[in-house]
Amino acid sequence: MTRSRLTVRQWAGWVGLALVLLLTIGLAVWRGDILRAGLDPQVPFQTYEPPPAPDYAAASGWALSETRAPGAGPAAIFFVHSTTYDGGREWNGPIGDGKADAYLNRVVLPNYAGPFARTGAISAPRYRQGSLYTRLTLREDAREARMFAYGDVARAFDVWIARHPTGPIVLAGVEQGGEAVERLIREKVAPNPGLSRRLIAAYMTDVVVAADGLAAQVPACTSREQTGCVVAYSPVSDGNDGAASRRLRRALVWDERGHLVELRDQTALCVNPVTGSQTTAAVPARAHRGATNATGLEWGARPALIAREFSTQCRRGLLRHSEPRLESFQETGNWADRRKARHYNMFYGDIEEDVEARLAVWLADRKR
Repeated sequence: MTRSRLTVRQWAGWVGLALVLLLTIGLAVWRGDILRAGLDPQVPFQTYEPPPAPDYAAASGWALSETRAPGAGPAAIFFVHSTTYDGGREWNGPIGDGKADAYLNRVVLPNYAGPFARTGAISAPRYRQGSLYTRLTLREDAREARMFAYGDVARAFDVWIARHPTGPIVLAGVEQGGEAVERLIREKVAPNPGLSRRLIAAYMTDVVVAADGLAAQVPACTSREQTGCVVAYSPVSDGNDGAASRRLRRALVWDERGHLVELRDQTALCVNPVTGSQTTAAVPARAHRGATNATGLEWGARPALIAREFSTQCRRGLLRHSEPRLESFQETGNWADRRKARHYNMFYGDIEEDVEARLAVWLADRKR
């Protein structure tokens, strides 16, 4: 009898252990799907009521508003930030979400708006951004949420450009911010000869752009002596061919009607930020001007740059780069944070030098 009860207990223990192991394996395999599902608003976008719109006449509508660093140049910079809102209840992030704002101020602005600080006055609108979930699915609801976010950016641009009726301008955006900047270039800048002549360059970081669709209106940059052109790139490490294929396969780009469609057989645009050109030649690390991890740095403080860190090459429309070696350039954060723009900028020094060089060319041309 005792032996029988002991056998049953042992059997139950083994079954319990097996269930725990299966559960652990299942969580490891499907963890991403589980977390992704938790960000799904579970409501069709057509019946969704977005959060209240930002007021661009008020300070609350801007993360940065005409912010100047000491000794900054004469340009006006319009910067559109990347995804900072994870999602869950909302397709589009509400203005003033504490967690999203903290990520914006701690990670995005110092790393990605920082390279433009020496060029002029920076303005960065808050907008009802597409949630992180909208970047993880090709569903039509997600596309509509991303298109809706552009409406806020376009209104902010109109307010901003009215404050800058003359002088050189720069447009810059990261990830979905870069997506918005591309459409601004297509719809607001390219059709307006006056604005086109004032454009130093447009910078679209960590975003796939269809080369043919944009080049018909604004050229890609071919050298640092060129102005009125586009620097766009989507970085993927050299050893990660799977990620490169997924990036292109899942990329959504603007069509001529202002809709987001799959890239499919279109060619992605790659302008190497190290050379400021479309060269497809391999660029050695010795040409790299400086990466930095500026996360947590107070706005206005220029970070230390680490040069000669990344070799680069434009291949198949993506910017392939060598693997980061330093610990400060390794992935950190939770599952959601690792799917946002990196918490460091691989090409901070390169972009900083690029925009300053183009501004100098633009100013010299106006003196002739």
